Amino acid sequence: MSGSYLSKLQALRAAIDDFKTSGKPVIASADFYLRDSYYLASAADEIYLHKLGVVLLDGYGRFRTYYKEGIDKLELEWNVFKVGEYKSAVEPFLRNDMSDEAREANLEWMGDLWRSYLDDVATARGTTPEALAGSIDRFDELIEENEGDTAQMALATGLVDHLADRDGVRARMIELVGEDEDTHSFNQIHHSAYLEAMGDRARRHPAKGDAVAVVVAKGSILDGSHPPGTIGGDSTAALIRDARQDETVKAIVLRVDSGGGSAFASEVIRRELQVAREEGKKVVVSMGSVAASGGYWISTASDEIWANANTITGSIGIYGMIPTYQKPLQKYLGWRVDGVGTTWLAGAVRPDRALEPRLRPAIQTMIEQGYREFLSRVAEARSMSVEEVDKIGRGRVWSGQDAHDMGLVDNLGGLEQAIASAAAMADMGEEYAVRYMEKEPSFGEKMAREFLTRAGDWFGPAGTTIRGGGMPSIQSSLLEFVRRETEMLSSLNDPNGVYALCDCEVE
Repeated sequence: MSGSYLSKLQALRAAIDDFKTSGKPVIASADFYLRDSYYLASAADEIYLHKLGVVLLDGYGRFRTYYKEGIDKLELEWNVFKVGEYKSAVEPFLRNDMSDEAREANLEWMGDLWRSYLDDVATARGTTPEALAGSIDRFDELIEENEGDTAQMALATGLVDHLADRDGVRARMIELVGEDEDTHSFNQIHHSAYLEAMGDRARRHPAKGDAVAVVVAKGSILDGSHPPGTIGGDSTAALIRDARQDETVKAIVLRVDSGGGSAFASEVIRRELQVAREEGKKVVVSMGSVAASGGYWISTASDEIWANANTITGSIGIYGMIPTYQKPLQKYLGWRVDGVGTTWLAGAVRPDRALEPRLRPAIQTMIEQGYREFLSRVAEARSMSVEEVDKIGRGRVWSGQDAHDMGLVDNLGGLEQAIASAAAMADMGEEYAVRYMEKEPSFGEKMAREFLTRAGDWFGPAGTTIRGGGMPSIQSSLLEFVRRETEMLSSLNDPNGVYALCDCEVE
């Protein structure tokens, strides 16, 4: 569970709490607990930690790699155009450290998440947020007091209930649910097998009839058509159009889990939702962990917006970047680019030539116009003035609770509540289907999905209870950093080079 956003963890935790009303016990066990895995574990009736384990609650952080000095050393020219002093997504290319505005905004929304985290964990463990925060603040002192025994420290501070080797946990589970004669572990079923066994019995709504269509917009917003896991302007708009043209669909719920991306693709999606509204379909937005920048842009064409109190949203602002590398080509390789064109615009934005100076003010004017467009979309959607939106915009990120207080969000709640609200707005009564609109995968995508599913069954955990994540290795952390940075840069495919992208991941 490492790296999960708090809003998703809260949804899982709510399901655990609901299960506990049956009177059946919930047991959590792990070799190590990190922040996210411990949040879920704290909802259990009994928490087991390995005798050599540790509970590390490190809070929320936002740390980035800043490239300005390296860019200067390589003599790259990273031309950046933006609006909003809080639009920090481009700061690594302009600075060697975080700006004061970014520090202020990041601490504000991360503080909201951390307070919510402490409240939930403290309530579950029968303590106070202040006491829990105090023990985290004294982590180094408590290790000294417990002579370096981190597991004993977790037990002494009330974070866990029992210290046990794996065989001890196994024995406890056998005591509760009996022994499997073949494996000699406890009777159990893996969650994927459980879901398959449940089949249609897990449905909360009928399979047929008038429906609420759910369109999932998860990932970076890219121009064109893209598979699930990213949001294609064309492919996501096509799903919305399919729902709009389906006579049995009376309402559409857009599930947004995105920090944005291409401004052009965002507008393609927003317009498709607006057409659905104009044709009489009710449109409700359900914000997941992140619905910021372009994720908020596509949310504006809706009758209602729902968010979790810890959703990361806002970041109303845009930017553009045009890097050029003609200087290192000349200095290190001796390469030079020259030629002619029929107008001054020919070759003006080639990355191996300096950016045409006459373009700089023109591009900045385009960016400022894009920001005014963003403001007007939000102002119209939220019945606010452009000036009011600008005060809470300028690229600043907000928590869902703050966004609700400021009028950017209508209600606080999850996907199920958003679906129920959409059905009520469409006068659908109590009996209605919920239909997830999905792009038909290609043969290759189907094969890959089947392989990954089977691999999960083959190599998934066996003979364990709910297990927390271990400590990340240096190698995996480095690879994850490279993956994230490469993914961000490779996602910049807006045809106009204009982006509504939020710098709002947490660590």
